[in-house]
Amino acid sequence: MYSDTSHFARLCPAILSASLTNPTTHYGRTGMARIGVISISDGRDYVHAGIAEFINTTEDRLVAALTAAGHTVVRGSAPVSDNALAGSVARSVAAAGVDLTVLHYAVWAFPHFTMLAAGATPGPLLLLSNIDPVQPGMVGMLAAGGALDQIGRAHTRLWGDPADPALITAIGTHATAAAAVQSLRGSTFGRFGGRPMGMNTAVANTDQWQRLFGIDVEEIDQWEIVRRAELADPAEAKAAREWLEQHTAGVHYDGDKLTPELLERQIRSYLAVRELISEWRLDFSGIKGQPELTQYFATMDITEAFLNDPYDWNGPKQPHICATEADMDGALTMQLLHRIAGTPVLFADVRHYHADRDIWDLCNSGQHATWFAARSADPAENLAKVHLYPEVFFFPAGGASVHHLAAPGQMTLARLTRLDGDYRMQLMLGEFENYDAATNEALMKQSTWEWPHAFARLDAKAEDFLSRFGANHIHAVPGDHRAAVRAACELLGVRLDEFAR
Repeated sequence: MYSDTSHFARLCPAILSASLTNPTTHYGRTGMARIGVISISDGRDYVHAGIAEFINTTEDRLVAALTAAGHTVVRGSAPVSDNALAGSVARSVAAAGVDLTVLHYAVWAFPHFTMLAAGATPGPLLLLSNIDPVQPGMVGMLAAGGALDQIGRAHTRLWGDPADPALITAIGTHATAAAAVQSLRGSTFGRFGGRPMGMNTAVANTDQWQRLFGIDVEEIDQWEIVRRAELADPAEAKAAREWLEQHTAGVHYDGDKLTPELLERQIRSYLAVRELISEWRLDFSGIKGQPELTQYFATMDITEAFLNDPYDWNGPKQPHICATEADMDGALTMQLLHRIAGTPVLFADVRHYHADRDIWDLCNSGQHATWFAARSADPAENLAKVHLYPEVFFFPAGGASVHHLAAPGQMTLARLTRLDGDYRMQLMLGEFENYDAATNEALMKQSTWEWPHAFARLDAKAEDFLSRFGANHIHAVPGDHRAAVRAACELLGVRLDEFAR
């Protein structure tokens, strides 16, 4: 078993230096949201002259609070006090590539300025009113919001003092959701192989994806993985195998289903898929695997685990969301959660319900990102809890199953499913739990012990979940991100289907 962090740092110093100085460096989030702020004023010259200083002071406080929260703020060049400014200021802010535009009402504001600014703003809008009783900013927001309602322009409304952390958090949540949704548009999903084992829930309508989410689907034959794996660098495959042997809790060769040669074949498959991702400019992907690769080549467990991880044997990297069994709606859910939370995303089967404990075993056929073993910024801590075991009888081609138990903590669990052709986001809160070693082992051995597990206590009654949940796969990220998921669904026009006890 390997657990010496200092030795890991000597082997791959970039990983520890990056993770310790900036824990989010390799979690997929390179910064917070870009937020545009445009203050709307009164169109009467003499009134605007008398309130401009108040507007600017209030906007200064708002911008300072958003900046302190880590966001990049793009300010309008001046408060909007006439028709021409409404369009020009909004176009300038939009051109800066903001994720969300905040129309700010510190005073009474002519509503048609909002309409003109909205017309020049292609992205999401948030109307924000102050709560100062001296100036009727709330009146301005309501008049503007009503006008937008009349033409069907979607928007969000918030109100409060910029000094209130809850308000700044709420704005940030909407901006994060807007950025996540925008990141989907114009992206490409790589689908390696077709429908796995008759699994209808793993296949989506590409026209619907393009229309609703702006995503293109690139179909790539699994033969490309096989072909390119044979061409991958054997020296890197050997070095990676030795890295895994040294830094995981154990590589348990059996001379049959798991040998050094099979493990290197899995590693070469990872290198092949990385090459294809780069060549086809894929933003996220899914690999069918079953039954062709799992029967005649090797499982994709190493490939999928380390694609989703924020590191590999070469050092830190951005996670590339990859779904097992080429599950399209699963991959889409994961990509959205990844863009919201900035972390790797768990992919799992809903394997078993332990009624005596009211917990679910979320277990997958050999692949969870190794990051979930400890959820540490130090890869050594995660890998020290990971075992590579020989694949079970389902997969005669063999290879390594990536075995670990997910670390405990609060989780947001979600899945995009379809009801009569329409998308819905099935969403709930939960807790991953760990127990004493003997209990953990006993629970894992009730299903497929060699596979990775997460013991989840869901904020959902078992009978409700089993009656309503629309897929066999579920996905999770650490923390409570339900507010951002709700906001993203509103922007996408996707119905929410939330579970609660």
